[in-house]
Amino acid sequence: MKVEEIITARIIEKLEAGTVPWHRPWSGADMPKNLISKKEYRGINVFILSAMGFGSPYWISFKQAQELGGNVRKGEKGCPVVFWKWLESAETDENGQQRKASHPILRYYTVFNVLQIDGIDETKIPALAQKYNERERITVCENVVDNMPKRPEIIFDYAGAFFRPATDTVNMPKIETFDSSEEYYSTLFHELTHSTGHETRLNRRGSDVPRHFGDKEYSKEELIAEMGAAFLCGHCQIENKTIDNSAAYIANWLRKFRDDAKMVIMAGGAAQKAVDFILGRQVAEA
Repeated sequence: MKVEEIITARIIEKLEAGTVPWHRPWSGADMPKNLISKKEYRGINVFILSAMGFGSPYWISFKQAQELGGNVRKGEKGCPVVFWKWLESAETDENGQQRKASHPILRYYTVFNVLQIDGIDETKIPALAQKYNERERITVCENVVDNMPKRPEIIFDYAGAFFRPATDTVNMPKIETFDSSEEYYSTLFHELTHSTGHETRLNRRGSDVPRHFGDKEYSKEELIAEMGAAFLCGHCQIENKTIDNSAAYIANWLRKFRDDAKMVIMAGGAAQKAVDFILGRQVAEA
């Protein structure tokens, strides 16, 4: 089975169980990360690991567990984590000249949550971060919006929420029309993620073409925006309120992923790049 098929099968398994993996995928600021390096996982890996439902954000490989004196508990199953490996090869150009070329190949390895492992010294596992209080949560959201590089103008002219590429503006209903502050900010994060596809920002392929509900380009861009909103909500420690958890919504994603096994991985990478841009980080491969 190909790597993308393995990862997509994990997502489909969660969807068939009635869980949308990118709906509030982690608690507070505790994004999944490697216990040894403390490096946070990126892209689709965030949703795959978070959807496993463990109370700890820390993960390690079988070998790393052994190096810490731990043993994976009998019967426990690991979770795949994907990454791109670049391979170099020699190619001949149109002039007959030899040149080096790099090609990305998708690979994966298996990790286990620390709660699946016995024997690790508890002092080597950091405590979970404390959550912000309600007022601080909103402040953090405002800071993300205010500090976004090249941020589009946010206007409040219409009742709907949408990004308009032609004018490079995000239209939002006023915050008092939402049921909660979390719903307002998660919706705004969704639209700001859309805006990163603009030619003046990340120039995301397909983000500026007319889209129709249900077609491939529409579905991919919406998936990127949903994942981007989930990333940002996790960063700000608020609940992601943009997902429609209906059976029809889940059935739609199941159809899309069965038709295109690579879609969920590519969308996760694109969402990570969008969030890196919004947060002013160096945009890198997810």
